[in-house]
Amino acid sequence: MASDGGGGGAGVRSPFVRWLREIWEIRLYRYLALLVTAALVTGLVFAVRAFTQENRSCAPGVARPEGSDECVGVTSTAYDFGRPRLREAVRAIDRENDRLKKGSYVTVALMLPYTATTPSTLSDILHEVQGAYLAQWQANHTSNGQAPAIRLVLANPGATSEHWEPLVDRLERMAEGADRLRAVVGVGMSTDNNKKAVAELTRRGIPVVGASITADDLANGQGGRDPFPGLARVSPTNTDEARALASFAKVSAGRALLVYDKPGDPYTRTLQTSFAGLIKGSPYEPQPFTPPADRTREGTTANTFRQITHLVCDTSPETDTILFAGRHTQLRQFINALGTRGCQDRRFTLLTGDEGSYLAGDKKLDRTALTHNLSVRYTALAHPDAWTTAPAGTPGGSAADARALTDLLARGTRAPVGPIGSTGLEDGQLIIAYDALRLAIHGIREATPPGGTAPPLADVGLQWPQVKGSLRVNGASGWICLDAHGNPYDKAVPIVELHADGGSRFVRIAWPEGKPPEKECLPPSS
Repeated sequence: MASDGGGGGAGVRSPFVRWLREIWEIRLYRYLALLVTAALVTGLVFAVRAFTQENRSCAPGVARPEGSDECVGVTSTAYDFGRPRLREAVRAIDRENDRLKKGSYVTVALMLPYTATTPSTLSDILHEVQGAYLAQWQANHTSNGQAPAIRLVLANPGATSEHWEPLVDRLERMAEGADRLRAVVGVGMSTDNNKKAVAELTRRGIPVVGASITADDLANGQGGRDPFPGLARVSPTNTDEARALASFAKVSAGRALLVYDKPGDPYTRTLQTSFAGLIKGSPYEPQPFTPPADRTREGTTANTFRQITHLVCDTSPETDTILFAGRHTQLRQFINALGTRGCQDRRFTLLTGDEGSYLAGDKKLDRTALTHNLSVRYTALAHPDAWTTAPAGTPGGSAADARALTDLLARGTRAPVGPIGSTGLEDGQLIIAYDALRLAIHGIREATPPGGTAPPLADVGLQWPQVKGSLRVNGASGWICLDAHGNPYDKAVPIVELHADGGSRFVRIAWPEGKPPEKECLPPSS
């Protein structure tokens, strides 16, 4: 009975238990199904997001910022920023970098607008990359084992240097980390963005060597101040270029008209100021033009220049000189307009700064304008004929120093140095970039302790005031003797004239001081 009673009780409870179990299992399955569904949905969302999210990386260290299609950053690989004409030179740099042993080198960044689109700018960038590479190869292979070796990387702030801030952050991390970045070279044009970049780099203690920057307000020593501590330059300031031009052309206030960029940028503003000082007291009001913010673009300034040519013809018959303070795109537009001016029977000489060198390869330049009583002369940063034609013994540079580069350049067509792509010296950019990196290497190695493999970052920029006398850098562009502020003293300024049949012609060397430096090349007390 007891067992029957126990069995009957179990039989009564069994359906109830089964019911509870079924309810629990249904809920459990439901919860599990919900969890699985949620997991699947979440995974699908992440998968879709990952699939649809745009990959903004271009190469290691290089990416497209939000809202931009430009690939900016620092590349230490053979990445050419999508510019095929740079490919061979960039690959040559990559081969040289791969050869270096870790711990034996320091890094130098060549900062230029690699994503520029105008053909003339890209041509200049190619030549600067080639010049910097040749200086790197020379330093690593022909300097009798001097340490440290030099690793070269390419730093792109964008076509207009719009993305300079994240680039500076990256370069600072490279200076503090295993890359051992010790200098930034190049910079590009004297623009407001580049001025900000240089100010921030030097504020963070990173030495900078400007290659083609010439603006007076992108230099130390103006008004006795040094706003860019650690900045050195291999090109003269606009003021020095204007002084050299004046000593060559004998510019007279009563016979010259100034045409200038308004509101201007650091280059054009300081060139305008320098030119205005040369013709102080001129009877003619300077004529302004307003280009697009991006001065590589055409804009509508061609219309303004057509009108200004009428005013040029309205000047007195004694007026024979036009001083132009503007960038190369607007310079080309103005020359084209002068070619169709009404007073073609009158001869004019147009004088301008080193932006004239960009016109050597500008296909939009109407060279027939140069056959209509118009001469265009400009101050070049360097020229291949400057020292080969100079009388032997002329201080300030030498044919032997220039030949060291041309001999190396000839080797750049083949291994082990090259190939480095199609080269050209006429625009001066290859020469000036070669000299800029050589100056940076000089500072780095002079600051390296005996037996050391790298100098303290802070010590590199301290070397610039001593680059003079027997410690000068014998550049292919001329002697590089720096004053206490890092500016070249009485640097050779080639005067170059555009040719109607293509290319340009070296005229002669001019000097900011009116004569070459003494053989000691020691700047006088200011």
